[in-house]
Amino acid sequence: MTLPKGSDFQPPWPLRSGHLQTMLSSSGVRRVLLPRRARTVAEGAEHVMVSGGGDVRLSGAFTAQQARPEARGLAVLFHGWEGSVDSTYVLQTGSRLLADGWDVFRLNFRDHGDSHHLNEALFHSCRIDEVAHALGEIAERWPARPMALAGFSLGGNFALRAALQAPKLGIPLTYALAVCPIIDPAEGLFSLEKQAPWFYQAYFMQKWRHSLKVKQSLFPQHTYFELAELKQNLRGLTEALVLRHTDFDSLEAYLDGYSVAGETLRELTIPATIMTARDDPVIPVNAFEQLRLPSNVELDIARYGGHCGFIRGWDMTSFTDDYIAARFNAVADAG
Repeated sequence: MTLPKGSDFQPPWPLRSGHLQTMLSSSGVRRVLLPRRARTVAEGAEHVMVSGGGDVRLSGAFTAQQARPEARGLAVLFHGWEGSVDSTYVLQTGSRLLADGWDVFRLNFRDHGDSHHLNEALFHSCRIDEVAHALGEIAERWPARPMALAGFSLGGNFALRAALQAPKLGIPLTYALAVCPIIDPAEGLFSLEKQAPWFYQAYFMQKWRHSLKVKQSLFPQHTYFELAELKQNLRGLTEALVLRHTDFDSLEAYLDGYSVAGETLRELTIPATIMTARDDPVIPVNAFEQLRLPSNVELDIARYGGHCGFIRGWDMTSFTDDYIAARFNAVADAG
């Protein structure tokens, strides 16, 4: 069986613009134009709570497949920063996997989607332990096998770190796939500030500030930020919240805490794929080229695709659907 490669993605002009791919990936236009089949994973989904360990609660949605007598396996999907289980790319990928016979679980990270009320402490990107704990509970409650994991952007970073932890935690994860994952957070933050067009930082900051305000309104007894802090740029607000709400003593230590750069993934024993685009304006491609990976990890750098875009045409469907489904199906068929 020949699996699709990033080099197979050859979108028509003008969809060869990385900026256009990136902007369309999460735009309202895309949500409107997507065919109905790209939303089927949301129909009849069971909305559930899973434990993140201790008193931590995370929300998610489970959809049982109806395409086959028995499920091909369990697919778990992680969204990106300030995304949710209902992000367009999550719905589209989940719907494709559902049609191929996979049970699908979509997980919300803390303070994403409508889950701000579940935990008093703020989300931050080093909370991998609660995500790994939730993954273990998901595996127990929904036992279809194999269990395969896919994540996008920050969710791709979480997916790779969860795959690193899975064997020692006894999580029966078979395969992990990361689309445009954050590799070196320090470099990515610098890129958003200094290299990427201003509107990317503006977009993320608008969503993040809104999320923080929602959190503050739900827990008025807790001071999450000062108004002056909320007005800072990405670096300034991140540093203020790190020093106020985490055990890290510097922004640099925090960013290093969720880095998977360099040789970090050399100990990854679970088969995995890392897919990105050379024209991604959000995450610099050189971070991927400097990775030191074991033979069981596939690195696939496409020429086009932007940041989590890979949009094929004006129906707004994504090449990543076929890409992820083909690799998940190959894992299931090999088992």
